[in-house]
Amino acid sequence: MQRKQEKNNRPIGIFDSGFGGLTVMSAISKLLPKENLIYFGDSAHVPYGSKSKKAVTNFTVNISKFLESKDVKLIVVACNTASAFSLDTLKKVIKVPIIGVIEAGSVTAARNTSNKRVGVIGTEGTIKSNAYAAEIKKHDNKINCFSKACPLFVPLVEEGWNKGKITEEIINVYLKDLVNKKIDTLILGCTHYPLLKNSIQKIIGKKIKIIDSATAVAMAVKDLLENKNLLRNKGAGKYCFYVSDDPEKFKTLGSKFFNNKIDKVVKVEL
Repeated sequence: MQRKQEKNNRPIGIFDSGFGGLTVMSAISKLLPKENLIYFGDSAHVPYGSKSKKAVTNFTVNISKFLESKDVKLIVVACNTASAFSLDTLKKVIKVPIIGVIEAGSVTAARNTSNKRVGVIGTEGTIKSNAYAAEIKKHDNKINCFSKACPLFVPLVEEGWNKGKITEEIINVYLKDLVNKKIDTLILGCTHYPLLKNSIQKIIGKKIKIIDSATAVAMAVKDLLENKNLLRNKGAGKYCFYVSDDPEKFKTLGSKFFNNKIDKVVKVEL
């Protein structure tokens, strides 16, 4: 029994190229408040969306091995580009279970669409990979996917421009074509985008369901831990934060994405 408790007390590892994955960590902490969480932000190499597949895969393998060294019981790839480019490789070289944001978001969208017309928005890297469309087709090949890269959304979020006239005008320019495609479901295919969710919903209308990949991943984590009997059942979870560069900037900006104050950030060179 003691050994089982120790096994369950192991943390969940979460990583992203920077701050965006903190929306995933936030969703997991709300759904599973007893779980210990370790976050790694690869701030030295952000953003991943403009990097090559080879470079992103190298970064993510190194990060995942670092998280394994912290005795994690599960790794969440809280980055859409990393999920698109390197998830298959990670599953081959990493021993613990791995969950990516694309699979979780795609499953949820496939279950929610009624007219089988799904929109996907994300960074240029994620959209060019066509990973969401491919994943959705695995669950229902009758679903039509319509994708749009929205490169200005990330800087809007990081500048704190989550709402207002300018933000809504930019959202409208990007999304009017998707709305005209008669989609009934929209996947937020970037972990920054949940902070724009209310503004996006205002522009596209309430009839279109928004799939927040952070929430979808949190549910997938809960399901996996339940199935493997690895849920932590006692006490409040503890949180640790690591970055590859500029811990002070991460501490300041991270509070916009996470639902708790970030007191300590440790810089690590991988």
